[in-house]
Amino acid sequence: MKKTSEKKKHNSQGIGERAIYDARELGGGRMFVLGVQHLFAMFGATVLVPILTGLSVSSTLLFAGLGTLLFHFLTKGKVPAFLGSSFAFVTAYTTIAPKGESELLPYACIGVACAGALYLILSFLVKMFGVKRVMRFFPPVVTGPMVIAIGLTLSSTAVDNCKENWAIALVAIFAVVICNIWGKGMIKIIPIMIGVIASYLAALCTNNMNPEKMTAIADAAWIGLPFQWENTVFAVFQNPDTQLIINSIIVIMPIAIATMMEHVGDICAIGSTTKKNYIEDPGLHRTLLGDGLATILASLFGAPANTTYGENTGVLALSRVYDPWVVRIAAILAVLLSFCPKFAAVITAMPSATVGGVSLVLYGMISAIGVRNLVENKVDLAKSRNVIIAALILVLAIGIKYSGDGIDIPVGGTVISLSGLAVAAIVGIIANAVLPGKDYEFKG
Repeated sequence: MKKTSEKKKHNSQGIGERAIYDARELGGGRMFVLGVQHLFAMFGATVLVPILTGLSVSSTLLFAGLGTLLFHFLTKGKVPAFLGSSFAFVTAYTTIAPKGESELLPYACIGVACAGALYLILSFLVKMFGVKRVMRFFPPVVTGPMVIAIGLTLSSTAVDNCKENWAIALVAIFAVVICNIWGKGMIKIIPIMIGVIASYLAALCTNNMNPEKMTAIADAAWIGLPFQWENTVFAVFQNPDTQLIINSIIVIMPIAIATMMEHVGDICAIGSTTKKNYIEDPGLHRTLLGDGLATILASLFGAPANTTYGENTGVLALSRVYDPWVVRIAAILAVLLSFCPKFAAVITAMPSATVGGVSLVLYGMISAIGVRNLVENKVDLAKSRNVIIAALILVLAIGIKYSGDGIDIPVGGTVISLSGLAVAAIVGIIANAVLPGKDYEFKG
C-alpha cells in the first residue's frame, strides 16, 4: 500500500516539481506548449544576428531548426540542446561586409563554414586522443579573454545603433534589465524577446518606424522560400574573388577557438542541469561534430553560424522537463516559421535603435561570460604567465580592431589581412604552449 501511494504521489507532481526525462507522460498538448516555450527562448537572440549582419531572417530560422535536428541525430537524440545563431561570429560578418553588402556576405559565410570545419577536426582529435589531451591546448586563460574581446570589439556597433534614437534604445535596455533581474519564471528566460517587443511597440506608438520597411511588411507574401540562390556560398563560385575568399577564411577561422570552448561549457552546463554527463555519453566528439556540421550547413546557404543556446538551458532548468523531444518540437516550429516571408519582414523592420539597445546588453553579456569563464575556472592572475597571455589577447584583439586596420601579411602575390581576433587567438595559443607554468587540467 505504501509503495502504491508513493507512486500516485510521484505521478501527481507537475512540471517544475520533479525531473521529467520522458515528456510523453505529460501528454501531446503539454509537450507542444513546452516546445513553443523553447522556441520563444531562442527566438529573440537568434533573429537578432541576421538583423545585425544583413543575413536572411528566414534562412536563419530554417537552419537553426534543421541544425538542431541534425545535432540531435548525431548525438543519438540524447542531448536536449537547441542550436541558434552565434553572436561570436557577428564581428566576422561585419569585417567582411561592414554594411551588410549582399554581394560580400557569402564570402564571410565561406570563412564561417571553414570555422565550422575546425569543429570536425577537434571532434576527430577528441575521439582519437581523448578529451583531456586535446583540451589542455585551449585553457580558460586563452578562451576567457577571447570571449571578452569578442564582446568588446562589437560594442561600438551597438552604440552606433542606439544613437539613431536613444529613447527607443533605452526602452529595450530597461525592459531587458528589469525582466532579467526581477522577472519570474518564463519572463526571466526570455528578456531579449520582451525587450525587442517593448521597444518595437514604443517605436510604433511614436511613429519612429521606417516607412519603406512598413510597406515591405504589407507587400510580403505569407508563404515563400526561406533563401535565394544568389545569397548562398555556391553562387560565389560562378565568378569568385580568390583573394577575398582567402582573407575571409584566415580572418574568421580563429574565432572558432573561442566558440568551440563555449560549446564545451554549454554541454557541461546542460549536463549539470539534467544531471547527466554528455561529455561521456554520447561523447564530446559527437556534440562537436553536430555543432560543426550544423554551422557548415547553415553557412553554405547564407545563414549565421549555429551554437548551443544557453537560453534553452535556462528553460530546462525552469521546467525540469529534460526530454530532447521537447527541443525538437521547437526546431520543427522554427523550420515552419521560416517559410513565412511576412513574418521575416516584420522582424527585418525592427528599428535600428531597438537593435542597438538589445545588442548593447547582449555584447556586454558576452564579455561578462568571458570574465565568468576565468573566475569559475579559478584562473590565477597572480601568475605572470597568465597575466601576459590575457594581456596579449585583449590588447591585440581590441587594439587592431580600433586601429581601423588588420595586419597585412604578403604571401606570394596575395596579401592576407589578419583581424585582431585572429591575431589574438594565434598569439594566445602559442604563448600558452611556450610559456612555462601550466596549471590547467580539463575535468569534463
